[in-house]
Amino acid sequence: MNPIIEYIPIVTTIFSIFFFKQIYSHYKERKTSYLLWWSIGVLTFGLGTLAESINAIFGWSEINFKYWYIVGALLGGFPLAQGSVYLLLNKKFADVTSVFFILLIIVASVFVILSPLNIPENFDQKLSGSLFSWTWVRYFSPLINIYSFIFLVGGALYSAIKYYNQTEKDIRFKGNIFIAIGGLLPGIGGSFTRIGYVNVLFITELIGLVLIYLGYQMIKNYKRKLSSDPSFITTNK
Repeated sequence: MNPIIEYIPIVTTIFSIFFFKQIYSHYKERKTSYLLWWSIGVLTFGLGTLAESINAIFGWSEINFKYWYIVGALLGGFPLAQGSVYLLLNKKFADVTSVFFILLIIVASVFVILSPLNIPENFDQKLSGSLFSWTWVRYFSPLINIYSFIFLVGGALYSAIKYYNQTEKDIRFKGNIFIAIGGLLPGIGGSFTRIGYVNVLFITELIGLVLIYLGYQMIKNYKRKLSSDPSFITTNK
């Protein structure tokens, strides 16, 4: 593995801390469910890259590997996606899916913890789900990740389409496109880990989180400008 790429998660973890502080402060101002879930999402994103950072600095360990799989592969983008569910859909659906997927993640996490590992000869110390002796443990993550993809990326695309060709909402259109692309990239990187190319994930995680942050900031700043100066719409047509 390229040494430079191997240490990219350290940068991503530091950036996620910066992002989390901003979005959590926003949640404390607004006290809305979707901002709470997004805050949790940014936090868990950083916890996942923290595990990758630990692996780069201190080397591979079974505890860190299983921690990485739970936070990264199982939780993954779920909290961010659930924030979009609370924002765009009715609260009953959001509450039911929250309970269902939280229970599913808990059950899957227990199996991850209990599963023996099959360490091959000449092990390269990469973080890969292929190490599980209980190979069926890996069947949980696609269900969670497909749901997360639909509502994180799909929700952002839905919002972007909603604001498309509305000149006064052009900033919100662009912001949601950034979020959609940012949500898509880690999923692409995660697919590469299944065939052994973990370094692709490290790159897509950083770029993806930066794009989500930029999109979030564009939309937040637009809303704040609009609330403080209603003429902002007409002056930006």
